[in-house]
Amino acid sequence: MMKKAENIIVGISIGDLNGIGSEVVLKTFEDTRMLELCTPVIFANVKIMSFIKKNLNATVALHGIDKLDQIIPGKINVFNLWREGVDLNLGENDEKVGEYAIKSFVAATKALKEGVVDVLVTAPINKYNIQSDEFKFPGHTDYLDQELDGNALMLMVQDNLRVGLLTDHIPLNEVASHLTEELIRKKIETVRQSLVQDFSINKPKIAVLGLNPHCGDGGVIGNEENAILTPTLKKIFEKGTLVFGPFAADGFFGSGQYEKYDAVIATYHDQGLIPFKTLSFGKGVNYTAGLNKVRTSPDHGTAYDIAGKGVADYNSFKEAVYLALDVYRSRMEYIEISQKPLKVKEKQ
Repeated sequence: MMKKAENIIVGISIGDLNGIGSEVVLKTFEDTRMLELCTPVIFANVKIMSFIKKNLNATVALHGIDKLDQIIPGKINVFNLWREGVDLNLGENDEKVGEYAIKSFVAATKALKEGVVDVLVTAPINKYNIQSDEFKFPGHTDYLDQELDGNALMLMVQDNLRVGLLTDHIPLNEVASHLTEELIRKKIETVRQSLVQDFSINKPKIAVLGLNPHCGDGGVIGNEENAILTPTLKKIFEKGTLVFGPFAADGFFGSGQYEKYDAVIATYHDQGLIPFKTLSFGKGVNYTAGLNKVRTSPDHGTAYDIAGKGVADYNSFKEAVYLALDVYRSRMEYIEISQKPLKVKEKQ
């Protein structure tokens, strides 16, 4: 049975407390209409959130809870994950603050796994100050891939623009060696399945970008297209998936060619994210496709340079909440339809 809107529980990991994460979270829920769409649970501490709220002159009403079974619908719940005070130096990189960012994220992920929260929205972390003997992951996505069932894939979303990646956080000089038939098949299938169940697109069309300039110009400036991309895409297409390419990346977005497809898959990080962030105008969302749970995040970082100044744009975080809710509902509908037995007409 589908949950009522306000009963969808949105777990929020607070991110780096010295960055803009807390600000964009509080600004998002200053609009009380958001509480008609969901019930937020912030994994942090109500005292520190109240301090940040006062610093920003925010008007939100925070409801502190000590146990997750105390969540009240229609309130901005703050789960007191720790009791001690945290020294903040807004705008500064601090390893101690990084520890609290991960404490929040790990606890929120656990609640997501256990079904205490329905979706997870993560505020930005600093990938450098989160590293420790207990947490050795480049970022959120890699940890979620370990903790949740499925195959995680970063899918950047803004309305009908969706950009996925064959490779993500690896050095540029290693990209070509990672492009195997197995990887390409797995990533394309992850995107296809996500478009069907998470975005309600029955027969999605997917474009794949080439690795080299001009797709290698027939092998003159790189052979990855001829050797691996083109033949693999042909095999996948022949199996029934509407996948097209590889396309030369340089003119693909500027010409508007991307608008013909339900998703675009880039071969490496900057090839996909530079045009995406240029086109999304600060409203883009990072969605982790391919997992058995829903997680989104804004498409920006900690922004230390403006932290604590009250000028951070919260639209990307707000869109991340909206997308998490939309995907959750779409996925529930997909599961409901998939479980319905087919009705077979009796012969007259």
